[in-house]
Amino acid sequence: MFRNLMELFAPPTPERRLPVTTELAVAALLVHLAGIDGEFADVELDRIRNILREHFHLDDDAVNELIVHARKKDQEAVDFYQFTSLLTQLDMDQRVGIIRMMWNVVFADHVQNEMEDNMVWRVAELIGVPARERTMLRAEVRKEQSDPE
Repeated sequence: MFRNLMELFAPPTPERRLPVTTELAVAALLVHLAGIDGEFADVELDRIRNILREHFHLDDDAVNELIVHARKKDQEAVDFYQFTSLLTQLDMDQRVGIIRMMWNVVFADHVQNEMEDNMVWRVAELIGVPARERTMLRAEVRKEQSDPE
């Protein structure tokens, strides 16, 4: 019991003090989104890996490490503020790109549910992406995902 109290008041471990970067914020939002429906499908994880690799120009090891940290940050988070507050500082094109990334994760498994839609809506509102833009992106990504290659 005494040990538990000591741990409660101990300074955070270095990993907990990991600064939230743009990459980590985006990754944490995508990881949360992929699991919000209660299922974290492999196809969603693969899509997240591809998005992070391409958008941030990361190699496979860096992507895997980022996802590990993103999952930890997501589990520790009580809301999206620590992630979205950083993202509001980006220019509008970058913020729109984040919403596009989110829709790509939503449609990775070819299923969209209400919880996923609600999360994208909330994040878009929090980072200042207009509802019209969010809705147009949803339609574009849905079409891209349904069109055969």
